[in-house]
Formats: sequence, structure tokens, C-alpha cells
Amino acid sequence: VPDQRSKFENEEFFRKLSRECEAFVATGTNLSLQFFPASWQGEQRQTPTREYVDFEREGGKVYLKAPMILNGVCVIWKGWIDLQRLDGMGCLEFDEERAQQEDALAQQAFEEARRRTREFEDRDRSHREEMEARRQQDPSPGSNLGSGDDLKLR
Repeated sequence: VPDQRSKFENEEFFRKLSRECEAFVATGTNLSLQFFPASWQGEQRQTPTREYVDFEREGGKVYLKAPMILNGVCVIWKGWIDLQRLDGMGCLEFDEERAQQEDALAQQAFEEARRRTREFEDRDRSHREEMEARRQQDPSPGSNLGSGDDLKLR
């Protein structure tokens, strides 16, 4: 999304979720959360810091901070879940730092695509010019690329 902050501030979906509202676990009592999964290189699984998962702030509750990309916007869900009732409160906040990182990555990808397109167009133009030069050097009927044999090979 080109202007993530504007989308976060102006869309009703984000405005509603940026106010503290009820959060609950819909899967029942068998809740399985996985934070910071093991990397693909087989490294040890990282454990989340208290900044992201805090069981000690208040007894019977877990306080969570979960960064994510939601509808193309970098946000952080901050809230708590009651460990007995499996409900709680939370809200979304705009994640400016991650939004800037994602924008930089998108810009790099766009520039790479633009560079590759230019390279392709340059190679194509060069190839066409080379073929035209060959046609002009040898105008005999059987030697140009428009011959029937050449068409059969395509």
C-alpha cells in the first residue's frame, strides 16, 4: 500500500480496530500459540521477550504485542487475554518503523523490476537492430528470417 499511515487513519476498518475493543479466543480451551517460529535453516527457536508476551504484569492474564501486516498496513495488536475466560481487550496501532521498512523493500522490488524491464527492452532492441542489419547485408530470398523454413522452426 503506497501510503499506509493514510489508510490506517482514514479507513473505517482501522479506525474501529484502533479503539480498544473486546478480544476473545474462538477456538476454545485448546489454545496453541506459536511465536517466532524456528528458521528454515534449522536454527533454535527464539523465545519471545516480555515485550511481546508478558505473563507477569498481572496475574491470570497474558499481555500480548503482535506485529503484523493487515490489509497491506503494518500494525501492532496490543492487548491482553484472561487465561481463564479466554477473552480480553486490545487494539491496533500503526507500526511506523515497520511501515518504513516495508516501503523500502517495495521500492527496491519496484526498482529491480524496472531495471530488468529496461535490460529486456535493450536486449530486444539490440536483437531487432542486429536482425535488420543482417537482412540489409544479405537480401537474398532464402537467407532472411521471414523464410518458410524459419517459420517452421518457430
